[in-house]
Amino acid sequence: MQPYFYSVSEFIAMGKHGVFVWSCWAITVGVVLAFIFYSRRQRQALIKQLTIQQARQAQRTANTSNSTTE
Repeated sequence: MQPYFYSVSEFIAMGKHGVFVWSCWAITVGVVLAFIFYSRRQRQALIKQLTIQQARQAQRTANTSNSTTE
């Protein structure tokens, strides 16, 4: 059994297709990382928004119960 690539430089060149192969890998990894960061930021914004909404709802409930007892 013989190796397909005999050196690291041959592996990187990939038979003169290295530019295409490695650029596709870089684009794919970049898109996946961008999606992860975007999703995390959206999640944090949603949690913040829900926290504010819960606080407002609790305040409304407290105000409603105070006004009915007076």
